[in-house]
Amino acid sequence: MLRIGITGGIGSGKSIASRLFQALGVPIYDADSRARWLMENDEALRQQLTAAFGPATYTTTGHLNRPLLAGTVFNNPPLLAQLNALVHPHVGTDFERWAGVQQQAGHAYVLKEAALLFEAGSYKQLDQIITVFAPLSVRQDRVLRRDPHRSIAGIQAIMSKQLSEDEKMQRANHVLTNDDVQPLLPQVLALHALFSAAPGA
Repeated sequence: MLRIGITGGIGSGKSIASRLFQALGVPIYDADSRARWLMENDEALRQQLTAAFGPATYTTTGHLNRPLLAGTVFNNPPLLAQLNALVHPHVGTDFERWAGVQQQAGHAYVLKEAALLFEAGSYKQLDQIITVFAPLSVRQDRVLRRDPHRSIAGIQAIMSKQLSEDEKMQRANHVLTNDDVQPLLPQVLALHALFSAAPGA
């Protein structure tokens, strides 16, 4: 079974691409959602985060205090690196467990969707990488429509934490162009056929 990563900067449409693969019957592991779930539900990770960032990391009702944690690490690279160093190994273990179940079920390949696939180093677990590309102006417009509370400056701040589109495309095995001009579905269908027929699938 092939393990394929799919990534893309904010507003690129990687989640839309993933849903197209999912509609074709491909299992999708949403690393960002699973990370949030693990931070809430993995007791060992909860203890590590509390030790690293203090008891206010979780609310009195036991839920992760996301606004506080995000505000703490966003503009503090050492703390962000510390957070990632705690969370990413748990996500990696969780993905391996999930992928084993999908392999037993007989799937030809699975997708791991993650915004920071290269930045987190989790691409090393995977056989091939897809990056979803969209021009900067298109990405900004999409995020502003989706998240009206965000500003251009805020969006650009998030983008500055991610690899450039050029670097993502250079490092990826495949590029899906999602620029609202080229249809996305035919590109997804072509990759689906390729992965389904590949050795090891």
